[in-house]
Amino acid sequence: FGVGKTTLAQLVYNDEKVAGFFDSKAWIYVSEDFDVIKVMKAILQSVNGGVPDTNDLNLLHIKLKEELSVKKILFVLDDFWHDNYVDWTSLILPLEVGKSRSKIIITTRNQNVAKMTGTLPAYQLKELAYDDCLSVLAHHSLGRENFDGHPHLNDIGKEIVKKCKGLPLALST
Repeated sequence: FGVGKTTLAQLVYNDEKVAGFFDSKAWIYVSEDFDVIKVMKAILQSVNGGVPDTNDLNLLHIKLKEELSVKKILFVLDDFWHDNYVDWTSLILPLEVGKSRSKIIITTRNQNVAKMTGTLPAYQLKELAYDDCLSVLAHHSLGRENFDGHPHLNDIGKEIVKKCKGLPLALST
């Protein structure tokens, strides 16, 4: 929860060097309500701007393969919870036809999803160190790197940092 998975993926996704490396990019928010058809339609809309008027999985596979067979792609599947291998393979099958060096980034809290979907070891984000938390809080609350210019807020900041337990999302909120 709130350790920065989506934020880190957004930084990669929006980086200019990364954008120039790929022919196509798509950000798909998945969450707990996973539906292969819905996700595939969202990918197609990101790739070509249109959504086929069909719920036929095979037709969607064919359309997606046509679109991606000549493109180097970057997809982010954000907040992926569903750990059903059959559903995963049904989703990934047409994505595997993209040009070499295509990439799929998955953010998840579920280690089973990370194991099922990964070809590389999962990168496990950890809570921030105490001093880093103070810096994040100062940045979001004061627009500064620390509380040096506002010593009267330092004790309050330290209490907030303790309650947020190293979670960047909690600190920024």
